[in-house]
Amino acid sequence: MLKYVNTGIVFQEIPDEVTLAINISNCPCRCPGCHSYYLWEDIGLPLDTEAIDAFVEKFGTDITCISFMGGDAEPKAVNQLALYIREVHPEFKVAWYSGKTVISSAINKRDFDYIKIGPFIKHLGPLKDPKTNQRLYKIKEDGEMEDVTSWFWKK
Repeated sequence: MLKYVNTGIVFQEIPDEVTLAINISNCPCRCPGCHSYYLWEDIGLPLDTEAIDAFVEKFGTDITCISFMGGDAEPKAVNQLALYIREVHPEFKVAWYSGKTVISSAINKRDFDYIKIGPFIKHLGPLKDPKTNQRLYKIKEDGEMEDVTSWFWKK
């Protein structure tokens, strides 16, 4: 079962969006230098459709996007929640931050607007560093992925 530890309204995870970031626990990636190592443990509250509805009720007028931060231990469950948001709360964009290097076969890319992949590698930096290994993709209507990582870089 997916569990979340906390949430936050953030402005830098998805460019041009006010995003509700849902921090999911039980991360199998365990990246050295991870700033959210507390998410390695299997802790928190159930992340299900009822939790999504409660987040929308609480934050719905303040956000434009809902992002799953983690969930790599259960990508199918992440995808089911993304599809739920698409169907029940279509006013929001949907994003997923994965620490894996490839997108799980359990994921239907069309259920997302954005997908970030890549483990955090300290010497390569986060998305805002041009030498990062991480990539943020915008998912087009046809399911193709457009690399938009450069949106984070200062011009």
